[in-house]
Amino acid sequence: MKKLRSLAFTALAAFVAFGSTGPALAHEDHGKPQFGGVVVEAGHYQAELVARSDSLTIHVTEHGTPVPTAGGSAKVTLLAGGKKTEVALAPAGDNRFEAKGTFELKGAKAVAALKVPGNPPKTLRFALDNPHEGHH
Repeated sequence: MKKLRSLAFTALAAFVAFGSTGPALAHEDHGKPQFGGVVVEAGHYQAELVARSDSLTIHVTEHGTPVPTAGGSAKVTLLAGGKKTEVALAPAGDNRFEAKGTFELKGAKAVAALKVPGNPPKTLRFALDNPHEGHH
C-alpha cells in the first residue's frame, strides 16, 4: 500500500510539474498577434483582426488554441475618413471569419460583433493604426 501511495504521489507530482508547462508556455504568447493583426480579449477567447485592403479576417483562439467558428457569425463596422462601412464576415476554415471586398483602412477603427458558438455574443473594438494594405 505504501508503494502504491508513493507511486500515486510521484505520478501526481510529474503531472503538476510537466502538465502545467503547456498552458504556461501558451500563456506567454497570450495577446500577441499570430497572424499579423490586432488582438483583443473577448472573455474566454481572443480575437485577432487582420485587415487588408481586399479582405477582413478574424481569427478566434483560446490561449493559442483554435476556437471553432462554424455556426457563428461576425459583423465588422469600419470607421474611416468619416465613412461608416458594415461588413458581414462568414465562418471560414476552423477558427476564423472572413470577408472579401475593397476596404478603406487608413486611420480606420473597427468594431466587431461576434457570435462564437458556445460563448456569449461580444462587441470588440480594434484600432487599426498600421493596417495591412495587401503588400507582402
